Amino acid sequence: MAPVTVSANPLVNINTHTAIMKLLTKTTVYFLLIMLPVFAAGAFFLYTKFNKEIKHETDEELVNDKLQWMRYLDTASVNNPIFSISTPEFNLQPTEKAAQKKHKLNGVSIYQEPENTYAPFRQLTQVISLHNKNYQFTLRKSLIEKDDLIKNVAYVMLSAFTGLLLFVLISNWLISKSVWKPFYRSLDQIQRLQLNKLENTVFDRTAIHEFNQLNTALGNMTTRIHQDYTSIKELTEDAAHEMQTPLAIAQSKLELLLQDDTLSESQLKGILISYDELQRLSRLNHNLLLLAKIENQQYPVTEQPDLCTVIKKYLLLFEELIREKELHIHQEMTDSAPWPLHPALTDILVSNLLGNAIKYNYSKGNIDIHLTPTAFSITNSSQLPEIPAEMLFQRFKKHNNGYTNSNGLGLAIVKKMADTYHLHLTYGYENGQHTFTVTV
Repeated sequence: MAPVTVSANPLVNINTHTAIMKLLTKTTVYFLLIMLPVFAAGAFFLYTKFNKEIKHETDEELVNDKLQWMRYLDTASVNNPIFSISTPEFNLQPTEKAAQKKHKLNGVSIYQEPENTYAPFRQLTQVISLHNKNYQFTLRKSLIEKDDLIKNVAYVMLSAFTGLLLFVLISNWLISKSVWKPFYRSLDQIQRLQLNKLENTVFDRTAIHEFNQLNTALGNMTTRIHQDYTSIKELTEDAAHEMQTPLAIAQSKLELLLQDDTLSESQLKGILISYDELQRLSRLNHNLLLLAKIENQQYPVTEQPDLCTVIKKYLLLFEELIREKELHIHQEMTDSAPWPLHPALTDILVSNLLGNAIKYNYSKGNIDIHLTPTAFSITNSSQLPEIPAEMLFQRFKKHNNGYTNSNGLGLAIVKKMADTYHLHLTYGYENGQHTFTVTV
């Protein structure tokens, strides 16, 4: 059976799963998811706008150059009525096409022999008329330097956006961490709260209105819980103590009646049954009071009693029962095993586990006791089946498999002790052997 995980007894126990992000991390992730598309869209817009502006400026330069060339060619005096000029950036060739009123602008790639590659150009074309002749007029502007400029600008923009994003993220994280510090301080106080120390809990005032509201609500809540806890604690203790007196009186009266020789056998039998039930009620009252005290941590650990000595003491106390059932006891114990428990609880731990090992054993059965400075286990033989896991440490659980001769609080008390004092309690069953193990 898997070990029972035991935690402290704070007012609020907050378990954190690995898949759950912290609030600060989650807000940062959301901020990042929102800002990345915004920055990407902004960078794309700026790049497109910048590229468009460069093309527009280049086109204006081409138009201006065309006007300059037109003035020159129109007034030039040449012997040959046909011009034929061809350079990478200027081309004038005769053509049979009709003259055009409007020029055309487009982008082209032209082979560059020295670099053995194609370079981007912006091109203006128009069929013009000179000296009654039509010519194909072509002007080009290289975009190589402008492309480099765009790449440099894009690199600068990307670097600036990346730096800005990192700056915003780090600033947001530092600011959020500072702002949420009072919240985490209050959370830490809540996690360390204990019922018996609620009256000393004070939540600090902060500079944030919402956190002050939260701390005020927490303070009122802890005050109400402490008042309810105190009332229930006093009620439980008073009721338990008040019940002890009438129970003791009733038991003593029944004991006197049992000694009366004038009563018939049926009357004596009825009185004996009533006496047994009163004893059971008295034990139940005592155990409930004990559970309440353990839950309220009214057994502080001021010393560490030797568990080995306690076990030997209860082996002597149960010696008659052990001899009556002819049980075989096997012990493997260290000479000294100080345990972090109140002495009274150490007695209860040993008496409950050892008492159950004897009670539910069969004649000539065996009990194995193992003790180390950090672990205590008792294994006993029994004809009873394995205790169902869902009923193992439950209070007042009645079984149909033989575990009926009790009020169902023995193991519940041991479990509550383990939970309260940070011990691990496990149960195992194999080949008719029941094993309870407690480890520090």
